[in-house]
Amino acid sequence: MIDASDNHPYTDEDCPPPNVDPEAGLPTVLVAAIALIDIDGRVLLAERPAGKSMAGLWEFPGGKVETGEIPEAALIREVREELAIDISAACLAPFAFASHSYEKFHLLMPLFLCRKWHGLVDPQEGQRVKWVRISGLSDYPMPPADEPLVAMLRDFL
Repeated sequence: MIDASDNHPYTDEDCPPPNVDPEAGLPTVLVAAIALIDIDGRVLLAERPAGKSMAGLWEFPGGKVETGEIPEAALIREVREELAIDISAACLAPFAFASHSYEKFHLLMPLFLCRKWHGLVDPQEGQRVKWVRISGLSDYPMPPADEPLVAMLRDFL
């Protein structure tokens, strides 16, 4: 049994309070995201295009999970539509998730890792994409929900 008064290596600054208010009553939006990892260990980031909320910020590709759809199916559909590549559900490894309250909704976003796909990444919606080394991910401004996932990826990869 662990006693909360025991010394531990973490401080309050290491674990800030979550931005989640369980009483907020915000609608939950489920979005699936993918960290495509190439043979050189780089991760693909996509820039949110002009006209969308948080335009200009870089994110892990993905999109909303439709009613009746599972996250893996949403990713397969989204990367085909947005990046013109094909992935198999067997190549998606669940990695982590983000839970973040924005002003008008609460985002729940599972992040999957994928190292194998068919085709060449070809942005279909005018978005910019960039392959980024793990050590450089924090150099790209990201939506608040994506930011904690960067540290987890850096520790894992």
